Formats: sequence, structure tokens, C-alpha cells
Amino acid sequence: MNQAPASGTQSVDRAMLLLGLIGRQDAAGATLAGLVAASGLNKPTVRRLLLALIRAGLVEQEPGSRAYHLGQEAYLLGTLAAPRHGLLELAGDQLAALARDSGDTAFLSLRRGDTAVCLHREEGSYPIRTHALMPGGQHPLGVGAGSLAMLAALPEAERAATLEHNRDWLARDYPALPPERLARLAEAAREQGHALNPGLVVPDSWGIGVALRRPDGGVAGAISIAAVAQRMQPPRSAELAAALVAAAARIEARLAQAYAARAPEKIDHKREGAT
Repeated sequence: MNQAPASGTQSVDRAMLLLGLIGRQDAAGATLAGLVAASGLNKPTVRRLLLALIRAGLVEQEPGSRAYHLGQEAYLLGTLAAPRHGLLELAGDQLAALARDSGDTAFLSLRRGDTAVCLHREEGSYPIRTHALMPGGQHPLGVGAGSLAMLAALPEAERAATLEHNRDWLARDYPALPPERLARLAEAAREQGHALNPGLVVPDSWGIGVALRRPDGGVAGAISIAAVAQRMQPPRSAELAAALVAAAARIEARLAQAYAARAPEKIDHKREGAT
């Protein structure tokens, strides 16, 4: 279908649509065909806008697979925005305290569509460490303790849709964790109030995770602690879970304050637009 030439504003809107679609892809990146289908734009338009985004450094194309990923400039802009919108700014000291008090490694993860992304890793003092999760690492939602906690915090229908969307990815890279098993693990996590990963991804690397919620109830991210199996047995596992729940409550209180502080700005902007 032919599309009429876009105005300047419409071109920006379309470019931002593509940028958002690329940013929500898994580690394999976005294909041209996938972007055309998801955006509803024709192939020449998508290709033209992608070239503009690449020139701006917001998008990169992988030479081998030809898949599209967020570029270095997108990373820079995200870093600059972090002080105002970043969860790490609100959770950093709590993460450091968890690592210090437990001696193990603490993590902060974010939900990104149907995936979980490790945002930060805080090392503890215990000499034997687990390196199953590194900053920037991305997994299907439900794989890993923090990721499983986020999956468990979703409404049931959204949880089921997420698992179904990730079915092929799970079968390819995590055959021991099909959607049906993750659904059972998520339900158990929901009942317990925390998620447990007993070496399901990397043998002898155990984790406990707790979801972080925004004031509207939506999932903002998760905090978790990982250690070798011998350090994750009862009663210590219960103590770590309690520490995570308490830290999550403090982070969520800060999230509520941050959202409340921004509320007047949103109201003012609406008023300005109405005048």
C-alpha cells in the first residue's frame, strides 16, 4: 500500500515508533520485515527512517545478521535521563546494603517488554561468586530470580501471553524451562512473596528475587541476590528473602514520592495545552 509523503512531525513520530520497536526486541534484534509488520509502514519508508536513525547514532545494524539494535547515542541519552527517571538512582544504596550485609551479589533488573534486563550488579565480600548475570544481560521474562519475580507480579492473562510469546526463545536457549514450568514457578513465587531460582539457569548458582512495583501497581523491576547453592539453604534463604522484601518496600516508597513529585508537572502541561 502506498503511503502519502509524511510531514516533518509525522516523520518524527514514525521514527520514534521504530526506535521504540527496536528497543523492545530481545537480544537477537529487530529485522526489517518485523519492523514493517509491527509498524504498519511500507518497506521504503521504514528503510529511509532507519537510515536516518543510524546516521544519528540511535540505531545500529549488525553486519552479520543485518538485525537492528539501539545505538550508542541511545545509550548516552538513556544515561543522561537516568538521574530523573532511573530506577538505579532510587535503588542504588539499597542494592549496596544488600550486598554488604549478605556478602553475596545483589542485582537490579528492569522489565523490557517480554524480557528482563540486568541494570546493575553489586558485588558482596564472599570470595566465591556467581557470574550468571551481568549488567546488560537480557533473558526471557521468568528466567532468573529477579526475572521470575517480575513475571509472577504480572496479571495472570499478561503472564500467560508473555510466556507464549517467549515459547520459541525458551525452547531454543532454555529447554529445561518451558512456559508451563515457568508458569508453575511464577505461581509459587506469587504465593511466597518472593521468587526462588534453585540453579535452574546455571548449576550451583541460586537466586532469590522480589519484584518492584510502581504506585499504579505496574512492574517497575526487581531486586535479587545470587550465591552458590550452599549459601542459599534454610534458614538463611528466608533471611535473605526478608531482607529483599524490606529493601523493596523502601525502594517502592521512593518510587511513590518520585511519581507524586512529577504529578503537578503533568497537570501544568495539560493546562498549558488547553490554553
